[in-house]
Amino acid sequence: MSLETILPFLQPIAHLITDPGISEVMVNGDLSVFIQRDGRLSAVAAVLDPKYLANAVKRIARSLGEDIGESKPLLDTRLPDGSRVAAAFPPCSLQGVTLTIRKFRPHWFTMQQLVDAGMLPPALAGQLATAVENRQTILIAGGTDTGKTTFAKALIDFIPKSERLGVIEDTAELQIDHPNVFRLEARKEQRDPAGKVMAPAVTIRDLVKATLRHRPDRLIIGEVRGGEAFDLLDALNTGHAGSISTVHANSALQALSRLATLTLRADVDLPYKAIQGEIGDLIDLVIHIERKEGRRRVSQVLQLHGFDAEAGRYDTTMLSN
Repeated sequence: MSLETILPFLQPIAHLITDPGISEVMVNGDLSVFIQRDGRLSAVAAVLDPKYLANAVKRIARSLGEDIGESKPLLDTRLPDGSRVAAAFPPCSLQGVTLTIRKFRPHWFTMQQLVDAGMLPPALAGQLATAVENRQTILIAGGTDTGKTTFAKALIDFIPKSERLGVIEDTAELQIDHPNVFRLEARKEQRDPAGKVMAPAVTIRDLVKATLRHRPDRLIIGEVRGGEAFDLLDALNTGHAGSISTVHANSALQALSRLATLTLRADVDLPYKAIQGEIGDLIDLVIHIERKEGRRRVSQVLQLHGFDAEAGRYDTTMLSN
């Protein structure tokens, strides 16, 4: 199933889904419709019937082997073409059915294209390319839809073709042009209509552990969001320097704090300062990306030199601000 095959279910907004300039279509519970075009959100006029919308979302879910309704009110799935479909039903969605379609991006930007778009200056792009080639470990931080994955892909392009990459994602999204790459994707818990577990969840943490058995030179983690932060640090400590990961955070320094907090979710018996020390030793660069007025830009690049336990702070140099 592709975006085109769900169009009969969503005729009132089909023209928005097929518009190549629109990257995201959002329907709120009150039936208001918003789109994202060139990084900017705007409202559009569309006449939707609430019962029609609910039935359409149910049919889309069933065609993908999923289910949604009052007893299972949340849907988060991916079409085979890479597009994402998320929906929420009452009672979780208070006003009515909420639907978001994030269209697959067939084209990924190179670092030069990001420079041309004003996301970062040429000199900084050169520094980051050299950092990747020199196997520096990089953490990319930012909010939702700031371009973290896009930027990660541009950096991955600089990894030497002789190296083996292990790519781990919650939902497969990255398109990587590399001769030696294997990819693992997380899986949600599968239940039958009666609620019996048919297949257990496979988490990002499970996949990080599994990846290390396949001899990767570098790990690429689409997003660090849980206890896998500990496994990432452990991998970096055992010969996997040069890995690239993303994390949600509002600044470069906050990204380091969040990574430390996520590490604690692994229930490890380590003092917080010991974890900070590990992060200071193992992470080389933190790149923070922000979006303002529809434009994405690299707002901070922080180089780490370690962690000062007595002062309780990271020893850093700001490469860009």
